[in-house]
Amino acid sequence: MQSHTNSFNILCLGDIVGQAGCDILQQELPGLIKANNIDFVIANIENAAAGFGFNHKVYKQLKKLNIDAFTSGNHVYAKREVLEQFSDFDCLVRPYNFPAGHPGTGIRTFTKNNKKIAVINVMGRVFMQQLSSCPFNSMDHALKKVDADIIIVDFHAETTSEKQALGWYLKDRVSLFFGTHTHVQTNDCRLLSNKTGYLTDLGMCGAYNSVIGMDSSISIRKFRTQLPERHRPVKNPSEWVIGGLLLSVNNDSNTIDSIEAFNKVIKENGN
Repeated sequence: MQSHTNSFNILCLGDIVGQAGCDILQQELPGLIKANNIDFVIANIENAAAGFGFNHKVYKQLKKLNIDAFTSGNHVYAKREVLEQFSDFDCLVRPYNFPAGHPGTGIRTFTKNNKKIAVINVMGRVFMQQLSSCPFNSMDHALKKVDADIIIVDFHAETTSEKQALGWYLKDRVSLFFGTHTHVQTNDCRLLSNKTGYLTDLGMCGAYNSVIGMDSSISIRKFRTQLPERHRPVKNPSEWVIGGLLLSVNNDSNTIDSIEAFNKVIKENGN
């Protein structure tokens, strides 16, 4: 990965899946931050606790790794303890286009190294749970509330077409637009303009030899039998993957110096 000395460097991490995802970040994230002169770290936390949702223990564990902001998605309320005490999670955003009255907020603004960074979470509607609020209209509404040097959007959505459409819709209005949810990194990291970086999906942090971080034998059985069974993250993997991107924003102009995706595979021996 390449970072710039006169830039504000941002590291974005895909969906953290289960204990395997938490463990590999515990091992690798400090080195990634140091090696790339990272100023700000974002991670999607909604699959971090046993593959569905997150909890206080996981949140505290990951926050200690110097992750500045957490995004989420359709599983954000999966754990009862989270739903009842959502105000505890002061660095987390949930989808902005959730119904009014849902716990949490869809926008947070952070200040780091003299930069104001707004993080916005929004969720898609194609093949997802039914939301009445359109993500396009919701983003128009959200951006009216934002005053920041850098604006970052995590679009938690299923289809590449919906992600690409919203990315182009927000060109020049946000600094970075990336997708999460599918856990498979796409090969289209690019600049839409000198103001907006884009990636359809960051990928994931978790077990590499898996079905989107889950035990492949369970996934195969579910697809073959069509019988209900709970997906479970891989236990004790021998290989892990960290998926994400590095964005460098020019300190003077707030335009984009560079954007680079990475999908790092780590084996048990550390290679």
